Amino acid sequence: MDMKKKKNNEVEKIKVEKVHSPEMLVLMRVKKNKLAMVGFGILIIMILFCVIGPIFTPYEQETMSFAIKKQPPSFAHWFGTDLIGRDILTRLMYAGRVSLLVGFVAVIIEIAIGGILGAIAGYYGGIVDSIIMRIVDIFLCIPFLPILIVLGATLSNLDVDPDKRIFFVMFIIGILSWPTIARLVRGQILSLREQEFMQAAEALGLTDSRKIFKHLLPNVIPSIIVSATLGIGGAIMTESALSYLGMGVAPPNASWGNMIQSVNNFADLMERPWLWVPPGICIFLTVMAINLLGDGLRDALDPKLKK
Repeated sequence: MDMKKKKNNEVEKIKVEKVHSPEMLVLMRVKKNKLAMVGFGILIIMILFCVIGPIFTPYEQETMSFAIKKQPPSFAHWFGTDLIGRDILTRLMYAGRVSLLVGFVAVIIEIAIGGILGAIAGYYGGIVDSIIMRIVDIFLCIPFLPILIVLGATLSNLDVDPDKRIFFVMFIIGILSWPTIARLVRGQILSLREQEFMQAAEALGLTDSRKIFKHLLPNVIPSIIVSATLGIGGAIMTESALSYLGMGVAPPNASWGNMIQSVNNFADLMERPWLWVPPGICIFLTVMAINLLGDGLRDALDPKLKK
């Protein structure tokens, strides 16, 4: 009987002491972080609101009626109507698609350029590292927002098609933001290339490209994910600021920034808050959710940061 009890206890211990993969450990830590889960929940709600929401609305984003312009919230128009009688709730959904798309695509461009150049600089070192890092220093010395404003004004003067202008805005934000990722990746690669698994890769005679893309960059992905998560919030804020100044996403395409920008007089600002408060709340909730999730991922990937 004692032997059976011991065997049962050993089996139970084995079941309890399961070995979790690194990905599962990160997921478990994120789930324990209440703020990160709140941020994740809000982000999912905002994405569903923007992607699926327009299916359920009876209005089109450009459907207008001057007879009902600047109407306060009602049963027919839950968030009221704008300056030319368009349904604000419907435009919020379509505008969210644009703002989120700009944020995600800009960060993808940022990661692609910064990740590759940072990995090359960290792996080769020497003159290659010096050249790439000097280019990074030049980009970091460029005043970010003034350059964006100048480029946005240039697009306006060139009368770029509004549909194409969205892609220009994504590209400009991404191309000016990559140096931060490049520095992060370079620092990680400098320490990783001296470890034993890289010595084994060297002994196997693998090509440089295989070492970089198959062995080094995958080990930097956790840090890139955290930086990218926080970068999406920054890109959305940048797009909103540009659109608010009239130099980002151009009408008839809606974004949260140019919805706020349309309120350009004091009377509307004070007496008709439904014109600008909803897009402002959407920007606030989305950026806050992304930052909360990013902080949670950072803590999960590097538990030493937690006090």
